[in-house]
Formats: sequence, structure tokens, C-alpha cells
Amino acid sequence: MRQEFAGRAWRFGDNIDTDVIIPARYLNTSDPAELAQHCMEDADPEFTKKIAAGDIIVAGTNFGCGSSREHAPVSIKAAGISCVIAKSFARIFFRNAINIGLPIFECPEAVDDAAAGDTIRINPEEGTIVNVTRGRCYRVPEFPPFMQKIINAGGLTQYVRERLAGEA
Repeated sequence: MRQEFAGRAWRFGDNIDTDVIIPARYLNTSDPAELAQHCMEDADPEFTKKIAAGDIIVAGTNFGCGSSREHAPVSIKAAGISCVIAKSFARIFFRNAINIGLPIFECPEAVDDAAAGDTIRINPEEGTIVNVTRGRCYRVPEFPPFMQKIINAGGLTQYVRERLAGEA
């Protein structure tokens, strides 16, 4: 898995569904760049104007509930968000995020401790989330090796391409 992620925290609450992540009115396209322009728009209309590449979404329980469309994690990744930390993820969102190569981490303690704007650093190989602003460190479980390979490749499609080419 990628060595480390670092960015500012953007806080959201519980039960952020896929229609909040990417409103259904924009699902007439699968173009990641277009989806990115509307990421989290219904929760924060200025979200994509305020974030910087590498920033991190921090959310409560059941993040990504709702429809099974991959558009939601695609819009997050294409917007430049490096990863999502939540207390828990909806199962289909969890799998879709892995399939498109968006790293996600479950860590209720880190979520409870993070405020909007905090600097967060995540090292997946060490299994640590550090809230740099508050000087606290949390442990997260490692992904199984096959999931790490999918995320490292940038998603399932690229992983399969690399395997077929004998590179993975």
C-alpha cells in the first residue's frame, strides 16, 4: 500500500449516503472529472472549492450507505481526497472503494478525536493514524494482502491488467 497519506480533515456525520457523496442528478456521466466537481455538494456546496489534493474525509458510522453505484467513491478519489476514515462503512461502499483504489480506514477513536482542519497522517504499512494537530496516534488493522495489491494498483481493473501482463 502507498507509504503514507497526509492532509487536512473534512468532517462529516453519520449515515452519509451515496446520494450525499455524489447527488443522483449528476449520474448521467461516469467521467471521474465531472463527478469530482460535485463531490459532497449536497453536504457542503463549496466542498470541492475548499479541499486540497491529499485531504482526508473523516466521517461517522455507515459512511457510503445507499445505492451500490461506484460513482460515490470515484467522485471522492477524483476530487483529490486521498482516503476516508470513518467509524464504519456500508458494505457495498467498502468494496466499491477498494475496487476503484480508494483507501478507507475504520477507526472510531480517530474519528471521535478529529476536528475539521486537523492535519491527519496515515501510514497503512505501519497501521497508524496520527492526528498531528492533537499529537495522538491510533492503530488501524491492515488490509489483507490481496486488497493492498488492488489499492496499490489504483483499483481492480488496473490490478487485473497488471496480473494478465505478469506484473502483479
